[in-house]
Amino acid sequence: MSANPAYIDSYTRQFKVSPKDTALVIVDLQYASGSRHHGLGKLLAAAGTLADAEYRFARIDNVVVPNSRRLAETFRALGARVIYVTYGCELPDFGDAPIQLREWLIATNNTAGQREHEIVDEIKPLRGDLVLNKNTMGAFGSTGIDAHLKSLGVKNVVVTGVSTNNCVGMTAQEASDRQYGVVVVSDATGTCSDEMQDVTLKTFRRLWGRVASTEEVISEMQTRA
Repeated sequence: MSANPAYIDSYTRQFKVSPKDTALVIVDLQYASGSRHHGLGKLLAAAGTLADAEYRFARIDNVVVPNSRRLAETFRALGARVIYVTYGCELPDFGDAPIQLREWLIATNNTAGQREHEIVDEIKPLRGDLVLNKNTMGAFGSTGIDAHLKSLGVKNVVVTGVSTNNCVGMTAQEASDRQYGVVVVSDATGTCSDEMQDVTLKTFRRLWGRVASTEEVISEMQTRA
């Protein structure tokens, strides 16, 4: 029996990205869960278990942020839209936290006005970029991203950020269900382990959308400019 059956993968929708109808969506690159010194990192350090998250933080620092930044620079240079999605509460008492995320948001101090809620400095939005906040895993569940994309004439989205198996994957799947062409960038997304990363990307390739590298996306965008 094949360990990796691909008989369904061939039915996955094929499409190309181009500057005229594609937006970059950068998900949750914030201090709450993307920094050794804030939010999750601070929480783990206090518990003496920061080393358990070394894979996560090293991948964010060395892979996810640099490649997301390269993509953002390319999209802007080509006149394509860059959209940032953040997650967290907007009320200081965490009153708007959904039940399933409430304890996590409180533990990582993730509410508007706190450093943890901010996008990491290395990939700050620029003038003309759109920033939307959510309090659900997927961006389509608690932001107006769908209306924004339609108003901007966007038909395809390229998704980067963290975590691949949670907010990135959910946002990408929600977009696919709404009939956007979706590319998840393999080397501009990250989570807690290679296994979790690989399983999520394999799942997404099966009828949801495409998985491509940073270089592949940049080349395709430039070729079709």
